[in-house]
Amino acid sequence: MTNATETFDATERTMWSGRTEAYAGSFARLCAHPVETLLDAAGVGAGTRVLDVGTGTGTAALAAGARGARVSAVDADAGMVAAARSAGVDARIGVLPELPYADAEFDAVVGNFVLNHVGRPRTALAELRRVLRPGGTTALTVWAGGRQSGMELLGRACEAAGAVPPDHLPRLARAEDFGRTAEGLAALPGEFPFVRGVRAEAGLADVRCAEVVWEHRPSAEEWWSGAAAGIGTIGLIVTSQSPATVVRIRREYDRLAAEFADGEGRLVLPYTALLGSGRRA
Repeated sequence: MTNATETFDATERTMWSGRTEAYAGSFARLCAHPVETLLDAAGVGAGTRVLDVGTGTGTAALAAGARGARVSAVDADAGMVAAARSAGVDARIGVLPELPYADAEFDAVVGNFVLNHVGRPRTALAELRRVLRPGGTTALTVWAGGRQSGMELLGRACEAAGAVPPDHLPRLARAEDFGRTAEGLAALPGEFPFVRGVRAEAGLADVRCAEVVWEHRPSAEEWWSGAAAGIGTIGLIVTSQSPATVVRIRREYDRLAAEFADGEGRLVLPYTALLGSGRRA
């Protein structure tokens, strides 16, 4: 593991620590949108043994349970695990790329916006495959590359206020990064590294990847609250500024948010995710 990878993972863990409530009140609703499509791609239904990796507050796990699936869930953050448990999810702490489960334990493994939060995405994907039974399916979402209007709005506000990004933003090592396109995500299963000291078998068949596009409609205050609480890369930028600069960012945000207003107290923020799936051969 490179120093860049260690730094990425450490920054991610620190960023999420203690922010469960802030996430639930801000970005959680954005991230929930692809969940039903994600479960469809994984073939989750009544009786399916499914693992939700990076469960957060338990949104995908609860949706799988509502379908009659037998659900287990993990998250790297203790606060997220506690929130998921309080909602009725069988959740425990688990940090990719090492999951606390036996080989071939699940019919389906899902990860809703988890692969973009790990420093070794290929090794993490190999670990998801390890816990799948032969013929089982894994399905994952990641954010597509390019402009995402909600983050563009917050980024423009930071720029207009003269905010300077800190040096400790999480950045994948170049060798670990992958294209945030359908083709880039679909290519990941073709490169399996060592997992727990053993070379993982190449073997995700029927690999598919498509875009999921929707309009997120939060209030201006809801959208600001996630960044103000330090969630995500944009949150790290906002919270690393001086109090006076944060005031300027908020002022610029309020000004720019008018461009996205729907006239009924909500913002209209188009978003695009990539949904990839594959079957263990």
